[in-house]
Amino acid sequence: MSVDSRYPIGRYQVAEYSAAEKEARLADILFLPKLLEFALLNLDESQLQTPYRDGGWTVNQLVHHLADSHMNAFIRFKLALTEENPTIKPYLQDKWVETDDVVNIPLNVSVTLLHSLHLRWHEFLKTMSDSDWQRTLFHPEQQKNISLWQMLMIYAWHGKHHAAHITHLREEKGW
Repeated sequence: MSVDSRYPIGRYQVAEYSAAEKEARLADILFLPKLLEFALLNLDESQLQTPYRDGGWTVNQLVHHLADSHMNAFIRFKLALTEENPTIKPYLQDKWVETDDVVNIPLNVSVTLLHSLHLRWHEFLKTMSDSDWQRTLFHPEQQKNISLWQMLMIYAWHGKHHAAHITHLREEKGW
């Protein structure tokens, strides 16, 4: 069976809220930095500058994107928990991966950032009440409200999705 390099773990799917599902997704948040470190283990500079698929971002860009995206997600969670249905600010992720910090700063800086961010994010998320997961934010690009439960599902998937881009590339290239 061939793996779609765009979606090596499949497309995002939302699951119904349950205590077991919540614990599994919280574990995804907590352990993403370790999963990412494993995916990156022993890659050299040439490999880090390799796109994960034709027309895709490089491994370096993927890692910096995860840091940017998950910092935004953490802020969005805090906004939705402290404000009534806040409107979030979208950003142009394709332009963000081309900024000088992504080009010039080693990706281990973003991996370290993700360790700290995910530890803090996990601590924040694990204390949320059942009703907190129903709180929402408004996404202006999608023109819809998104619950914090859906956000958890999205970002738990998102981290594994990009780590799988790297591991799939490694398998494909024989690294």
